[in-house]
Amino acid sequence: MANSKYEYVKNFEADDRLPPSNWIVIRIDGVHFHRFSSIHEFEKPNDSAALCLMNSCASAMLKHFPDIVFAYGVSDEYSFVLSEKSEFYQRRSSKNVSLFVSYFTSAYVTKWKEFFPNYDLKELPYFDGRAVCYPKAKVVRDYLAWRQVDCHINNQYNTCFWMLVKSGKTKREAQLRLKGTQTKEKNEILLQQFGINYDELPEMFKKGSCVFRNKVEEIVKRDETGSSVKRRKNIVTIDHVDIIGQKFWDEHPYILHEDCSMVNNNYEYVKKFEADDRLPPSNWIVVRIHKCDFHRFSSRHEFEKPNDSNALSLMNSCASSLLEKFPEIIFAYGVSDEYSFVLSEESKFCKRQASEIVSSFVSYFGSAYVMKWKEFLPDRDLKEVPYFKGRAVCCPKAKIVRDYLAWKQFDCHISNQYNTCFWMLVKSGKTETEAQLCLKDTQEKEKNEMLFCQFGINYNKLPEMFKKGSCVFRNKVEEIVKLDEGGIPVQRCNEIVIVDHVDIIGPRFWDGHPYILHED
Repeated sequence: MANSKYEYVKNFEADDRLPPSNWIVIRIDGVHFHRFSSIHEFEKPNDSAALCLMNSCASAMLKHFPDIVFAYGVSDEYSFVLSEKSEFYQRRSSKNVSLFVSYFTSAYVTKWKEFFPNYDLKELPYFDGRAVCYPKAKVVRDYLAWRQVDCHINNQYNTCFWMLVKSGKTKREAQLRLKGTQTKEKNEILLQQFGINYDELPEMFKKGSCVFRNKVEEIVKRDETGSSVKRRKNIVTIDHVDIIGQKFWDEHPYILHEDCSMVNNNYEYVKKFEADDRLPPSNWIVVRIHKCDFHRFSSRHEFEKPNDSNALSLMNSCASSLLEKFPEIIFAYGVSDEYSFVLSEESKFCKRQASEIVSSFVSYFGSAYVMKWKEFLPDRDLKEVPYFKGRAVCCPKAKIVRDYLAWKQFDCHISNQYNTCFWMLVKSGKTETEAQLCLKDTQEKEKNEMLFCQFGINYNKLPEMFKKGSCVFRNKVEEIVKLDEGGIPVQRCNEIVIVDHVDIIGPRFWDGHPYILHED
């Protein structure tokens, strides 16, 4: 990374590492899924295909992230447990949460047609998330028991509610009928009025879904005597079982690696471990998201080097979608596989909870990335699930936000100039090591001369998107809405999200758009 006078902004990046020797639970939750399920006509109270889609995504998570030891899901929610010994991304909360919601969301969009072959996605799904630390495996078990108890209570209520609605009652009448009823009464309503034995409903509806690695033996070969040679193998398994009692944990002692024989029936005490990670008030918020394993991803999908216009335009389109979805974002800057989103010092988005802000952004961005892929790369199929990590940084003054953005744009120019030279040398026949040696200790002027003399490239005439990155913001434009009685046009100011490639290091852009950072 280039050295510049703007790099002091890195000092504002707080250390959000989770405490050591604590189990980590990352819970992700669908955002606005009541509306999402209605738009996509999910069956009420439970849609088997939608639940199986969630389970398939969770299964993909365990296959991709070996640090996850167990997952539990119900409805549009999933909880992922990481061992107390896990050092995944140095236990940094924002990185872990953003990675999980991003991968899960991308998997959700990618797998949609597998479970809903006759339905198109009508809006982008996205999730938020948070990380909670628990000091003992026993508390993790109580957390999971709390979620499973909650699954049963909600499912029983929802089953009664929707059966009453389907029988002709209004939603208000159904709510009043169920008000104050206990478990036994709800079971009687289902059995007497609708002939439904609650105990015979699918286990997935009543108990939720558990995803874990099951140890099984498989025959790998036979020896000289014909006897089978076996080995133990971990297979990611989805099951719908009781995890409140002792039986499951006795049969799978390797999952939590701890004696949890003492069980507390008052499970809701686990909510006390959910720390408040609200960002300080009156601070500008910058959320930076970054593509994971981008070098491998770009190589596997044959992105043009050093810059792939279509891939960059896809990133810009996703950023535009975020500004259209979240009015709290006032500016965004992107380069390569990275994007930074700025929220005002006055923003109350997600009550300024860092984990929810970051997870919502990476999730929606990843969802848009998968959905828009074919629009920008029609000749290439997605060969793996794209996902992003992110973090939130607070800046006390708008000037520091400007310096942060200047730092990113300065780095864009330095990196692009180097990469342009590097890949031209490689394309001319040099090895990557030889290209690195040719560029070692060269200055800006020398690189420009190399490009011009050896390859006939005038660096200054390269596309602005490559040299300056991309800015996404709302541009204020005047539009005619009608004519008055005298035939004179009546105008109003409208805001349109645009993508531009301009200098944001100097004052010119900010002088022309003073409303973005609300600064004189």
